[in-house]
Amino acid sequence: MEGEVGTCSSMAALADSLKCETQGEGGSGVIVNESKSAKFPLSFWEIGVAVSVVLGYALGLGCVYLTMPASDYSFLKLPRNLEDLQILRDHLESYTSDYTFQVLVGYCVVYIFMQTFMIPGTVFMSLLAGSLFGVFRGVALVVFTATAGASSCYFLSKLIGRPLVFSLWPDKLTFFRDQVAKRRKGLLNYMLFLRVTPTLPNTFINVASPIVDVPYHTFFFATVIGIIPAAYVTVRAGITLGELQSVGDLYDMHSIATLFLIGLVSITPTLIGNKN
Repeated sequence: MEGEVGTCSSMAALADSLKCETQGEGGSGVIVNESKSAKFPLSFWEIGVAVSVVLGYALGLGCVYLTMPASDYSFLKLPRNLEDLQILRDHLESYTSDYTFQVLVGYCVVYIFMQTFMIPGTVFMSLLAGSLFGVFRGVALVVFTATAGASSCYFLSKLIGRPLVFSLWPDKLTFFRDQVAKRRKGLLNYMLFLRVTPTLPNTFINVASPIVDVPYHTFFFATVIGIIPAAYVTVRAGITLGELQSVGDLYDMHSIATLFLIGLVSITPTLIGNKN
C-alpha cells in the first residue's frame, strides 16, 4: 500500500509540474500577443476602415481638381508656417471669385480631413478662411468644418480608435474619464469649458470622447458653441495676415484670459448646482 501511495504521489507531482510548464508557455504566448498588440494596436479590418475614409477624401479632392481650369497647382500644399500660408492665399485669391464653389468644397474637404486624422495645422486653415472670405463667412465656415471634422473623428474613433488611444494617452485618458464620470449631470457645461479653454487639446477631446462615453449630442453642441470664440479670434487675425509675425501673436494674454473667462461662465451653472 505504501508503495502504491508513493507511486500515486509521484505521478500527481509530475502532472502538476507538466501543468505549470504548460501554463507558463501559454502565459508567455499571451505576453507575446499583448506586446504585439501594444506595438501595433489596430487590426487589419480597422486599418481598412481608415484607408477607406482616406480614399473617400481623396476622391472628393480629385473631383474638385477635375473641375478647375488647367494651370500650375504646385502651390497647393498644407501650410506649415505663415510664409507658406501667405503664398497659398495669394494664389487662391484669384480663384475664389471665379471658382467660389470649388474653393469652398476643397477647403472643407481638407479641413475635415485634417480634423478627422488629427493632422496639425488647422490654425493656418482658420487664418486662410478669414483672409479669403472675411470675418462672418470665415467664422461660419470654420465652425462648420471644425464641427464636421470633429464629428468624423468622433465616429471613427468610436469604431476603431479605442486600442490606439489606450496605447498613446493612457494617463490622459484615465484623467478625462474620471472627470467625465464626476460631471455627468453638468456634462455639457464641462465640455463647453474644455472647448473654450486650452485645458485639453481639441484633437484629444475629439478622439477620446466616444471612448469615455460622452454622448454625441453633448459632444456636438459643445463643439458648435465652444469653438466660436477661438474661431473668431483666429479668423479675424486672418484679415491682417500680412501683419502677423508668428502664430503666437494670435493668442496674447488678453485673448487667453478672455477665453478662460468665457469658459468659467460656461461652467457656472454646474458650480452653483454642486454648491446647492
